[in-house]
Amino acid sequence: MSEALWAFGRVSGAMSLLFFTASVVLGIITRSGRPLPGLPRFSISLIHRNIAILASVFLVLHVVTLILDPFAHLRIIDTFVPFLGSFKPFWQGLGTVAFDLILAIVITSLFRRWLGARLFTAVHWFTYAMWPIAVVHSIGNGTNGTNKWFLLFVVICGVSVVSASIWRVSGRFLEVAEARAGRAR
Repeated sequence: MSEALWAFGRVSGAMSLLFFTASVVLGIITRSGRPLPGLPRFSISLIHRNIAILASVFLVLHVVTLILDPFAHLRIIDTFVPFLGSFKPFWQGLGTVAFDLILAIVITSLFRRWLGARLFTAVHWFTYAMWPIAVVHSIGNGTNGTNKWFLLFVVICGVSVVSASIWRVSGRFLEVAEARAGRAR
């Protein structure tokens, strides 16, 4: 049973990283104001939200599975308070920091209507910290973190997020272009 928990913990962590990568990229695309070919802008927002939910579900499965796995030695407190773990405390602590950031993002997303757009947006920017912290956690703490196939997976995820981020700060990004045009007047 513990081998199954260990395997599921690994797979659910990798799936969570994959879906969070897709969510970050789609979040950037959503902010561009441009539709993807064949999809209206609101569809991208819905896909972004649903993929973020799916990523969060896999993250919860990852954490719960590792709490139940006797080999992982993960305690409930280790999932909320960083750097207390007994196994690779630094790398595990980074995972805890990423998990805590996701909790803040999810909670503000759920209560967005009552918290307001400004607070939601401010907390949502934590995604840009959460994602690389989660990546570093997966490399340093993951069983397959330094395997070639996993590092290739991480590079592909990284290139996707970095490319979207570069596009976001470029003049080709709709909001940046409009801001520059507004200043030029």
